[in-house]
Amino acid sequence: MKKKLRSRAWFDKKGRDGFIYRAWMKNQGIPDDEFHKPIIGICNTWSELTPCNAHFRELAESVKRGVLESGGFPVEFPVMSLGETLMKPTTMLYRNLASMDVEESIRANPLDGVVLLCGCDKTTPSLIMGAASVDLPTIVVSGGAMLTGRYKGKPLATSDVWRIADKVTLGELDDSEIREMESCFGRSKGHCMVMGTASTMAVMTEALGMSLPGCAAIPAPDSRKKVIAQLSGREIMKMVEEDRKVSDILTREAFENAIVVNSATGGSSNFIVHLLAIAGRVGVELDLKDFDTIGSKIPLLTNLQPAGEYYMEDFYYAGGLPVVVKELQSYLKETPTANGKSITENSASAVNYNDDVLASIDSPFKENAGIVVVYGNLAENGAVIKPAAASEHLLVHKGKAVVFEDIEDYHARINTPDLQIDETSIMVLKNAGPKGYPGMAEVGNMALPKSILEQGITDLVRISDGRMSGTAYGTTVLHVSPESAAGGMLAFVENGDEITLDVPNRSLTLHIDEENLAQRKANWEAPDLGIDRGYIKLYLEHVEQADKGADMDFLRGKSVDMKLRESH
Repeated sequence: MKKKLRSRAWFDKKGRDGFIYRAWMKNQGIPDDEFHKPIIGICNTWSELTPCNAHFRELAESVKRGVLESGGFPVEFPVMSLGETLMKPTTMLYRNLASMDVEESIRANPLDGVVLLCGCDKTTPSLIMGAASVDLPTIVVSGGAMLTGRYKGKPLATSDVWRIADKVTLGELDDSEIREMESCFGRSKGHCMVMGTASTMAVMTEALGMSLPGCAAIPAPDSRKKVIAQLSGREIMKMVEEDRKVSDILTREAFENAIVVNSATGGSSNFIVHLLAIAGRVGVELDLKDFDTIGSKIPLLTNLQPAGEYYMEDFYYAGGLPVVVKELQSYLKETPTANGKSITENSASAVNYNDDVLASIDSPFKENAGIVVVYGNLAENGAVIKPAAASEHLLVHKGKAVVFEDIEDYHARINTPDLQIDETSIMVLKNAGPKGYPGMAEVGNMALPKSILEQGITDLVRISDGRMSGTAYGTTVLHVSPESAAGGMLAFVENGDEITLDVPNRSLTLHIDEENLAQRKANWEAPDLGIDRGYIKLYLEHVEQADKGADMDFLRGKSVDMKLRESH
């Protein structure tokens, strides 16, 4: 028997309630027979304050065409949009709030299926988290990367921002040249053009099976992005017809596949906190250790910045993610995807058009490319490091700590003459975690001081309870858990303390005797951020640690199937 459409609980109503539901919708010029069709919500994170997603109004029209030609009734609705480049203190603070907006917008309205339009870093996980909690048929359209910038005949991309910052510190660039470079950087619509967090989230979505094959790598301005948006509009109608829900796609095996693919593509370390949070919404048991045990031995098959040489548009021209999936068949599980086919079935005919960009499994760019999780007294619940972005000579290192109590302390002291730092030092940043910042900002890849850069040194070991941009690089230990603001061991590190990082042996150790540690703990006070109202207060009271995905404890699991009460 065919399942009754969810929207009929609104639009099939008799009497006053049905009159109100239909009449107010009809003021948009909608014929009466439309209300018998499947209602497809287009969840849009378009915003002029989110430049990465500023083309989504146009993209939504392509989705609508696909829904309409397949006999559906498309309705577009906005949700909170998170602009990575503009929002302060960090979009990560608002990821969970945006997910609540998505969840409640979907649950409370007469929708039978949903198309998620997302691109900028946190818009993707927040939309998937929210939709997963409601568990309707859902498909994702990733907005796509912008074209690679060009400056004086050479490529200019997001990862270059960190190199530019170092040149500014050394006085090698003036403001007029910076302004000129800015104008050559973002030369089309779309998100970051490297395998940063936004591209990683698009790859994650396709690897999970939540988007159509090939969607992740299509550049935003390419006409084929509109094509796949229209095809996604068609596909969501099939998903509603067959009742293919989020929970049918997001299985434990799908999460394992996503970890494998993230490693093979050199994806961002931010992938970890987002995938953990999504898993928590669908009740899949996923542990921080899984990212190491499943992903750390996976070969790197993409030559993409920041770990490599090329850019996201090159990735697409070379064949995109289906080529990578095809090469990884021996590592992947057969899992269903949004179009009803398995992930490996979708990639069976993929062809590699550029061996410089995409490698074969027999001849990878690097043997072990995944995220490594380290433990020890300095990270009791784990911390993460991306070896592909690190300096090999620093993966086993012992040095003395140069400690910054928070990001303001770092900015105030990093270039002062009395900063005691050399090439053996380990930079430590406290109070950058979920509670301490608050929001777990991308400040873990601390820029090196001028005194170090002047010596030609480009990397030091850096340790933080914060995150780093997926476009960045360096030997950075991130997501230390428990964080310092929660009384984790990081809170008690002082200048001159010896720390050992041993990536091959998965350890991070603070060398301190018990008596000294006990004294420091006795004198420690948790930081008071002075926040006593609103969403941020709620966030601080309920946010979980990084090893749990930094979601809020009361958001784990699915929405309560509330009785749809009439309010008229």
